[in-house]
Amino acid sequence: VQLQASGGGLVQAGGSLRLSCASSRRRSGANARAWFRQAPGKDREFVATINWSGTRTDYASSVEGRFTISRDNDKSTVDLQMNNLRPEDTGVYYCAQSALFPSHLTEDYSIWGQGTLVTVSS
Repeated sequence: VQLQASGGGLVQAGGSLRLSCASSRRRSGANARAWFRQAPGKDREFVATINWSGTRTDYASSVEGRFTISRDNDKSTVDLQMNNLRPEDTGVYYCAQSALFPSHLTEDYSIWGQGTLVTVSS
């Protein structure tokens, strides 16, 4: 299984972006998906995760109320709607897959996409 992230770009503070993560395999099984991000010079950090059925979600406190994760299992996609973006949201965003839910740990995710860059200007 391969994951492909897209949708990044440059946006002003207060703006919105929608990221999408597509799987190379339809119906990739009962796996959780998540978004992580990595700012320059910093460790990769958890952003949001969603269980395999899309009925449960979990967010980092820094994005709670601004970001929404969702999934469409028929299309094998997981999206991240990001609203009211801040300069501190800048970084490369990665989608990942895990058998565990909820997990905030990178080591629990076995499959990673290549990342998409989000830049928020002040």
